[in-house]
Amino acid sequence: MAVFRSGLLVLTTPLASLVPRLAPILTSAARLVNHTLYVHLQPGMNLGGPAQPQSSPVQATFEVIDFITHLYAGADLHRHLDVRILLTNIRTKSFLPPPSSVQNLAHPPEVVLTDFQTLDGSQYNPVKQQLERYATSCYSCCPQLSSVLLYPDYGPGMLPVQPLDVPLPSTIRPASPVARSAKQPVRGHQRGAVGGTFDRLHNAHKVLLSVACILAQEQLVVGVADKDLLKSKLLPELLQPYTERVEHLSEFLVDIKPSLSFDLIPLLDPYGPAGSDPSLEFLVVSEETYRGGMAVNRFRLENGLEELTLYQIQLLKDLNPKENEEDKVSSSSFRQQMLGNLLRPPHKRPELPPGCYVIGLTGISGSGKSSVAQRLKGLGAYVIDSDQLGHRSYAPGGPAYQPVVEAFGTDILHKDGTINRKVLGSRVFGNKKQLKILTDIVWPVIAKLAREEVDQAVAEGKRVCVIDAAVLLEAGWQNMVHEVWTVVIPETEAVRRIVERDGLSEAAAQSRLQSQMSGQQLVDQSHVVLSTLWEPHVTQRQVEKAWALLQKRISEAHQIHD
Repeated sequence: MAVFRSGLLVLTTPLASLVPRLAPILTSAARLVNHTLYVHLQPGMNLGGPAQPQSSPVQATFEVIDFITHLYAGADLHRHLDVRILLTNIRTKSFLPPPSSVQNLAHPPEVVLTDFQTLDGSQYNPVKQQLERYATSCYSCCPQLSSVLLYPDYGPGMLPVQPLDVPLPSTIRPASPVARSAKQPVRGHQRGAVGGTFDRLHNAHKVLLSVACILAQEQLVVGVADKDLLKSKLLPELLQPYTERVEHLSEFLVDIKPSLSFDLIPLLDPYGPAGSDPSLEFLVVSEETYRGGMAVNRFRLENGLEELTLYQIQLLKDLNPKENEEDKVSSSSFRQQMLGNLLRPPHKRPELPPGCYVIGLTGISGSGKSSVAQRLKGLGAYVIDSDQLGHRSYAPGGPAYQPVVEAFGTDILHKDGTINRKVLGSRVFGNKKQLKILTDIVWPVIAKLAREEVDQAVAEGKRVCVIDAAVLLEAGWQNMVHEVWTVVIPETEAVRRIVERDGLSEAAAQSRLQSQMSGQQLVDQSHVVLSTLWEPHVTQRQVEKAWALLQKRISEAHQIHD
């Protein structure tokens, strides 16, 4: 069976009857399409008649919005698919439809699929031709467009043909306890706003954005969190850069509703444009950000502006969250799932000894890097501790001893002739020129000792060598490793650990962290990221996952060379 990169799914069954069939329809579609799946709702359309069907407006009711949420929730089981429900033909009552024309899509469909049922369940050519003509009359498709009738693949046998009597859960939380009808039209507005981080755009984001797009008729202002608003996020080092998030967001929005004008702006404070723009009429919030929406309205009233209509969207549940992950579909869970994964291709290092794969392990002070090194040792890695190599190089008779004494004088020595590391440390701390003199002496010496240790690991038949070094990247030692692995934790947690471990004041701990590369700078050059933020068994599981994936990479690389 052919698999297509992008597809268009045209749903023709009335929504109430479609709900029980949706899961198998999506499963069938996910077998045929592996990247972008556009969905076009045209309930009641007949592809079996003699006349060519035309796209007709679908009234935006609460039922339609609840169905869109239900579809995105179902699509979450197929995370390889970027599902986009097109809203061009979904209209609120108060605004006239725009003139019809063929809509360009970012990923022109290569195949058009439908749930439309032919009488005998066959791939009936006239119906497929009608479907292809309909698709190309609405959207820009690939020239060699294929078509597939999904029925009866999602089989009628096990599915109720009767519509569901139980309504879908409400997407928009009712503002009043008075029951509303599913068929009740949604009120349209000229201009509104929605905000978020929108990291790794997922199906819960898509629900929020789709509701905002249905409500807005002219312009939608989208605030995208940046700078200070990102600091409290879980694993902020793994957030996509602002420009990347905006690029994905913009492509999605223009795809689903090109008739809207979008204004994407950085959100630098909790109010953003929603707090100050007098022309805005509504704000879409989630259950989590509803209190923020209330605060925006208080702020507006204090500044003489009218309150915004708040639309509170229910969260999308994650059907199988892992330990420590939230039970909702969220970007922070996705970032947790990235821990231990390979983020960029490894370095090719033909100059390193063959048969030994070298990992450089780094992290800010207090990150738990050394505990990760010990876990890797337990799994079979040969661990090289650069701190111990430093001690060896400073010891009397060591390769750095004489040059350091000559550069800094004999007053850095203990009575027994050993270097007093505290006195030396106080001499260089905060003095870039003195520090450079020291590191220019010591770093090349430690690098040479580390290379000798790698040779020793090869001699012992070790396949993986880990160089544990806080200064790995500052010292330029990444040229000695195939991959850089970084251990991250929030700076506040690092400060707490340093204070507890080393007996320093908070100010001294912060000062130490400020003298190092930040977690973000380390991650930007890393292949694998780990975190010791949770219980030890969670760290162990991360390390085991990273180790298993590493073994797979090594054996695949050997197969290529063989």
